[in-house]
Amino acid sequence: MNLIFLTQSRISDVNIRGIYTDLMRKFRDEGHNVYIVYPRERQFHLSTSLYSDSGIHILGVKTLNLQKTNVVEKGIGTLLFEYEFTAAIKKYLKNVKFDLILYSTPPVTFIKVIKYLKRKNSSALTYLLLKDIFPQNAVDIGMLSKSNPIYKYFRKKEIRLYIISDYIGCMSPANVEYVLKHNDIPNCKVEVNPNSIEVVSQDITDAERNEIRKKYGLPLDRPIFIYGGNLGKPQGIDFLMQCLQANINRTDCYFLIVGSGTEYGKLRQWFDKNKPKSASLLSALPKEDYDKLVRNCDIGLIFLDRRFTIPNFPSRILSYLENKMPIIAATDPNTDMGEIIYNNGFGYSCLHGDINKFNELINRILESNEEMKRMGEAGFEYLLRHYQVQRSYQIIMEHCKKN
Repeated sequence: MNLIFLTQSRISDVNIRGIYTDLMRKFRDEGHNVYIVYPRERQFHLSTSLYSDSGIHILGVKTLNLQKTNVVEKGIGTLLFEYEFTAAIKKYLKNVKFDLILYSTPPVTFIKVIKYLKRKNSSALTYLLLKDIFPQNAVDIGMLSKSNPIYKYFRKKEIRLYIISDYIGCMSPANVEYVLKHNDIPNCKVEVNPNSIEVVSQDITDAERNEIRKKYGLPLDRPIFIYGGNLGKPQGIDFLMQCLQANINRTDCYFLIVGSGTEYGKLRQWFDKNKPKSASLLSALPKEDYDKLVRNCDIGLIFLDRRFTIPNFPSRILSYLENKMPIIAATDPNTDMGEIIYNNGFGYSCLHGDINKFNELINRILESNEEMKRMGEAGFEYLLRHYQVQRSYQIIMEHCKKN
């Protein structure tokens, strides 16, 4: 089978771990021919080209900057995105017949690319991996209003994307419910296909743990809470800073924040001003270095702005589960992430913005090392049952077999 995967993520090396690269390697290992199309933003000074990496064909398409840029360039770049992808595919992949057209959100602007591929490959299955419900997420956090023409433009794009997709894989049951409630699409085409990874379980020695902690200036004798990932408006960074402030004098634990995003500067200012002895901030690390760092921490943190009406389900939870870490999630009231964490015994959750409850959960999770270990093991077992890449692969392949 020939598979083409369209993504806005930067996939220059298929061996770097991640929810998309792990899935693409799985398809390759099962004997399929995999083609990935991804943007090469102008900041990297690379032209459009097709090459092979570890048995996977990769088409890097030169685009405007789409991440970590000003809103004007990002907006124009997003609008041009589908035209640039279509032109590149016509030039470099015109002789390839595809059986499966796979794509992810963001963005919602893949319509023209998918239509072109579907015209050329009329029997191909189209499958959307829905990781982001846009533009509603921008409305929730005040970046757009529903009366804004930009919202209306992207909402039309979103609806057309759902219609053109044969199947839509959502991250959780709450996502499925939301998509069906707010869109006129058949129930049978929407299903749970969660974020998933190739699980790599690695035990570490005390010496290795101490070495990593020393490298990043972390305490050797305290449990470390880690938040790793995007530091932007969706995380509600003001509440994160409130949590750090409320625990600024603690000596029985430590808070480590690692990431990048539009709100990183605000966090940096808070750290420079307050100089907390119970917390530190690191800018985003290469994936391999980040994985090593997470492996040497103890409890994972998740923050989701309480204003969200869409049920987000961040993929960072997977690295916490893989490393057998209990989780504390401060979330909006609409996601089912907190419910899944609590009901399956691998952590606690509270409403984003409830500082008293958050502090209560910090204290509760620190009460017993044995309970922390039990939670970590429960989370790892849940990961093996629900979030392994094999599951996502099988869900998609069941449709391909029927097609």
